[in-house]
Amino acid sequence: NNGLKEDEIEMIEDAARDIVRYYTREAGVRSLEREISKVFRKVTRKLLLEKRDSSEKIIISAKVLEKYLGVRKFRYGMAEENNQVGQVTGLAWTEVGGELLTIESVIVPGKGNTMYTGKLGDVMKESIQAATTVIRHRAKRFGIAEDFYQKHDFHVHVPEGATPKDGPSAGVGMCTAMVSSLTKIPVRADVAMTGEITLRGEVLPIGGLKEKLLAARRGGIKTVLIPSENEKDLTEMPENILQDLEIIPLRWIDEVLENALERAPEPLPKGQAASKGKEPTEPDSTLTTH
Repeated sequence: NNGLKEDEIEMIEDAARDIVRYYTREAGVRSLEREISKVFRKVTRKLLLEKRDSSEKIIISAKVLEKYLGVRKFRYGMAEENNQVGQVTGLAWTEVGGELLTIESVIVPGKGNTMYTGKLGDVMKESIQAATTVIRHRAKRFGIAEDFYQKHDFHVHVPEGATPKDGPSAGVGMCTAMVSSLTKIPVRADVAMTGEITLRGEVLPIGGLKEKLLAARRGGIKTVLIPSENEKDLTEMPENILQDLEIIPLRWIDEVLENALERAPEPLPKGQAASKGKEPTEPDSTLTTH
């Protein structure tokens, strides 16, 4: 009770939603209750100081939240507006819900070294190594020179570098970003993906699917690529999630690329082991898994 009557204040839905998204980050509702109470206390003070007519209801909308709660404390991932070469939207699970996970890959002239940044854990680093082997093994199928690793260095980065990240489920995202940077085929901005990858290119199941799908819907993603073995988990998903998202279960990395890239890579002509195309002279302009 903050000294307000029901007919003196109204908090509309967009304000409550923005408090949840931008002012709290928890699995429960304690912080939400605190932030709402803070708004109501400030409204009470305002009514007393300004001696306003109590019959005039105060409306709390998303537009006025900063006046009561200050600048936003948190942000959440949103889908990119444009398709990008070497940039993939992955999905991560955290203790307080799902998150969109941007994965960037750039190739530069080099000698086959792989760099990774973004405070990645050991499992995620191993996913990058596995993705590199998948690409080397399937290079001709992806339309990539088989000796690409002898002439180029990879740099894989996962932004928000101060935040530790780990887990195997970004494997398909890593591989897709790297194939995109090698083939120069942009990745669809409205697609997100999750899945562990094996050396054979198989997509293995992941955890936290519900939270990841909620994050995708919240972030404006239209299509989500998931491991085929997770298809059984869709029966437990809220109906609005299934209606708002196109969810595609897949088993192999080839299927992932067909759905994630603007166009599928074209295999090299039979007998062609290495392309004699142009070498990149500068990086492309590109913008806890479970």
